[in-house]
Amino acid sequence: MTAADRILGCLKGIATGDAVGKQTEMLSHEDVLRWYPHGIRGFDGTSGSVIPRYMGNAKHEWRIGETTDDTERTIAVARAIITDRNVLHVSVGREMLRCSKSVHPGVKSLWEFHQAADPTRVATNHDGCGAAIRVAPVGIFYTSARVEELLTGAREAAISTHGGSLAIAAAAATAAAVSAAIDEASPREVQEVAVHAAAESERRWPGHTAPAFANALRAVHDDLESLPTLRPAEIAAHCFPNQPLTIVPLALGLATVMQSAEEAILLAANVGGDSDSVASIAGGILGAMYPSTVNNDWYRVVEAVNDHDLPKIAAELAQLRH
Repeated sequence: MTAADRILGCLKGIATGDAVGKQTEMLSHEDVLRWYPHGIRGFDGTSGSVIPRYMGNAKHEWRIGETTDDTERTIAVARAIITDRNVLHVSVGREMLRCSKSVHPGVKSLWEFHQAADPTRVATNHDGCGAAIRVAPVGIFYTSARVEELLTGAREAAISTHGGSLAIAAAAATAAAVSAAIDEASPREVQEVAVHAAAESERRWPGHTAPAFANALRAVHDDLESLPTLRPAEIAAHCFPNQPLTIVPLALGLATVMQSAEEAILLAANVGGDSDSVASIAGGILGAMYPSTVNNDWYRVVEAVNDHDLPKIAAELAQLRH
């Protein structure tokens, strides 16, 4: 596999994880089983039709195979990098203002950014995972040896909407993990690189409380490794992804204890919680490590429904990787 193959695998993993995971987003694990008694095994229904639980949703009737703001804003960061050959928060902000999904008061970080309509804006709060889910193009742009640029680039990609220490650390860890995966690092090395990036980010851009994100990465990873079998119920009981110190740590944990993008995406979708974010991040990293494990039948559905043309974006980013 070439770096270009791994970059495309990363983007496909992100988009398929996002779309498959969306089917159970914000459901408790018990509610996942109520809606899907046999579990999520891919796309449940006809591609392009409305997901049953979103029928009549006033904000958006999400469709089977449709990607969310996670993929939309990942592509926005990619466009900014391709245009400027750099990672600058003003350029990221400019591209993000073109995004339209999940722009409502229920998602405060995006709502405040779009209400301000200012690409130069720097957020001073918000610790959610909204930066981590879009930061993969930074990890694609910089090789893993360029630690300084990865840290700075992750922050630049984050601060339009997410200025909290946990959010920036999550973005740094994710970008570093993606970069290491493309550079063919082992799972253990990917984990170590992510923890180091998070710890260094928390040191440089501290919050109002003691640093916690790097420790959460270690704890969730070790917890997953200790489980005899990775099953949705056990994972939901140990580290349900519903807050900043479990969402991205679970995604990175799955990415470094599993060896299949498809299997990690299904596991995340069947856990529930912020399932699209977990599946997207884990799917992207594993797609970079093991491109052949991305489910291409799922990807064909995603491309047909969304028309992202990820191969073109991947090829343009691959030419810029340094």
